[in-house]
Amino acid sequence: MSTMTLTPALSTTVRLTRRGRLVVLALGLLLVALVGVVLAGGSVATSESGPTPATEMITVGTGDTLWAIAAERAEAGDVREVIERIQRLNSLDGGLVVTGQRLVVPAG
Repeated sequence: MSTMTLTPALSTTVRLTRRGRLVVLALGLLLVALVGVVLAGGSVATSESGPTPATEMITVGTGDTLWAIAAERAEAGDVREVIERIQRLNSLDGGLVVTGQRLVVPAG
């Protein structure tokens, strides 16, 4: 009589449960976020203060436009540059101003 011996087959594939897949996904996202923080963490600011540009506060009147306000302040310069500066100073998304709105504008 002959004897048969059975050896169990070794499985080389890894099977993850749903929870395991979520853990792997979360760890991957955490790794990507950490790499992003490390790469974007460098600051370009310095401790030295630069010259503060002269500004003044105005109130937008009836019929005033951003172009008209910038044209008064342009001093023979480019009005578009003054508009961009006013937008930066006031964190404006566009060129819309409203009557009664207070704006910081370059002095002059």
